[in-house]
Amino acid sequence: MTRLFSPIQLGGLTLPNRVVVAPMCQYSAVDGVPQPWHAMHLGSLAVGGPGLVIVEATGVEAAGRISPGDTGLWNDAQEEAFAKLLAGIRTYCDTPIGVQIAHAGRKASTNAPWNRHGAPLTPEEGAWTTFAPSAVPFDNGWHTPQALDEAGLTRVRDAFAQAARRADRAGFDAVELHAAHGYLLHEFASPLSNRREDQYGGSLENRLRFPLEVAAAVREAFPRHKALGARITGSDWMEGGITPDEAVAFAVGLKALGYDFVDVTSGGVAPRAPIPGAEPGYQVSFAEQVKREAGLPTMAVGMIVEPAQAAAIVASGQADMVAVARGFLDDARWALHSAAKLGDEVRPPVQYARVVPQHWPGWRLAHPTLEESGSGD
Repeated sequence: MTRLFSPIQLGGLTLPNRVVVAPMCQYSAVDGVPQPWHAMHLGSLAVGGPGLVIVEATGVEAAGRISPGDTGLWNDAQEEAFAKLLAGIRTYCDTPIGVQIAHAGRKASTNAPWNRHGAPLTPEEGAWTTFAPSAVPFDNGWHTPQALDEAGLTRVRDAFAQAARRADRAGFDAVELHAAHGYLLHEFASPLSNRREDQYGGSLENRLRFPLEVAAAVREAFPRHKALGARITGSDWMEGGITPDEAVAFAVGLKALGYDFVDVTSGGVAPRAPIPGAEPGYQVSFAEQVKREAGLPTMAVGMIVEPAQAAAIVASGQADMVAVARGFLDDARWALHSAAKLGDEVRPPVQYARVVPQHWPGWRLAHPTLEESGSGD
């Protein structure tokens, strides 16, 4: 068995393998409530063989949504819908499922990507007030956010904690705190977006203060027998922005709070940063440094599309897990097909037994009591 398809313990949760479906926004919720699309999308991913599926960035308050189509966890209707969705999936699949809780900060109040290329909402389209560490818009033509005052900081901190409680009650196995991609917690951490002159701005210690306060509130709210992690930024790809050493400092702070893993990405806080996104595995070095220097289980993400590449990242110790996004959109059975290519044992749904000889040669080892052939062809 390759190390990629070996189990890993994250807090109180054991993943059957180290392939993680990264959060992928679908922009298809209604008032924050997941829809039939989400049940289909997440269910198809869950049966595809990953060790963990993480649900898309889910707003902790209405103002924290990227778009009107984002999922949310700030009210009972959303919590109940997620509980029903998870219960449905678990009637046929025991893959662990987590959720990424988020606040979009100054990058909130936008269209879905297929509407005006994701441009900021106009008043006629239902734009809302956005919030950030400082009153600095993301880019020309974007909303000028309202700088969070003491009451606003408390409101957001409490909203994250409440979302974590709702995630637990809904039945999620894990929570990932979103502190990357130029959204609110990343905005506090980065000097490119944080111009504050109080205890939450200036030095690295000050810039990390609010993200770590939120992280502490979420840690207190989410039970230890499940897994709690964070997505952090390894680099802003801009002079004067976050560096890999600062990412390590953030991870060290999260480890001290009792976090179980970090997922290391990059970019998103500056609109024209020179990010080398066409390079497969271009962010792996950030995950490698964080893993080595912070000593926290680490996930690598970003243009990881080939099974051999994913296996090599884990085998070499550069990261403990790999998070795959576009690969799963292209092939919802990416993990199963990757395991077969690497010669690992796989366990697809029994309903798919009839295709075993073509795609999953190890299936008989996982299901020794079942026959290959199926009826109804």
